[in-house]
Amino acid sequence: MRGLRRLIARTRPAVPPQRETLVLTLAQGRNIQVLRVRDPRARRLKLTVNEQGGRLTVPPHASVRDAEHFLHAHLPWLVDQLDRQATLGDTALVPGQTAWLPLRGCEVPLRWQHARALGISPDADDGVCIHWPPRAAPAAVRRVLRDFYEAQGRADVGRWLPTYLPGLPRAPRRILFKRTRSLWGSLTVDGSLMLDLALLLAPPAVFEYVLVHELCHLLHRDHSPRFWREVESRCPDWRRHRDLLKQDGMRLKARLRALLTG
Repeated sequence: MRGLRRLIARTRPAVPPQRETLVLTLAQGRNIQVLRVRDPRARRLKLTVNEQGGRLTVPPHASVRDAEHFLHAHLPWLVDQLDRQATLGDTALVPGQTAWLPLRGCEVPLRWQHARALGISPDADDGVCIHWPPRAAPAAVRRVLRDFYEAQGRADVGRWLPTYLPGLPRAPRRILFKRTRSLWGSLTVDGSLMLDLALLLAPPAVFEYVLVHELCHLLHRDHSPRFWREVESRCPDWRRHRDLLKQDGMRLKARLRALLTG
């Protein structure tokens, strides 16, 4: 009977988050929208901003009044972040014209060279050269750029990973690069490691911190003090790198989105 109860518990479908869009009217008459999500998995109230706007995550134990007080207490921050978001992402890739690319915390020169086949390669002065048939579709050029960023990311991870594997129970099962709205990395139950492609726009030390963070989840799945001790033993400056992502992460994600989606 006990085994049957465990089986039922494992197969019981998860309760989906409850979502509601709130409209807030500011003093100057401006309206802003915030998606309120009551998430059974959440442990604390959290306000975030991504390319789709504001999101208020509410844990099961928090009341509606708690959520409202939290939202209004953080309203100035929310408005500032939304204003910043509105000014980001306007640097689309223009084939044959864009002269600079963000890479590893710097703006590197981008050269366009007429060619029969579309491709991309490192160039002089730490720059990048896109071999460009003028008739190439812009979407194809963006795909080549995305592949370049991923190749650079895999090269970075390949250099760093041997340093951190000792002391871990196993290596990641596989490593994936994706564009995400809010996450910088994640580790699945089967050991697959996902990293945000926008990390290639950040300084290398910040990218390396995110890799260390996710690798330490092979030791501790939570964010307990034990987990953070493992992170700090491998990356003593992790707080500074995390703060940079909080301050500049939205801009990095928006910049990459503009480059890769037009």
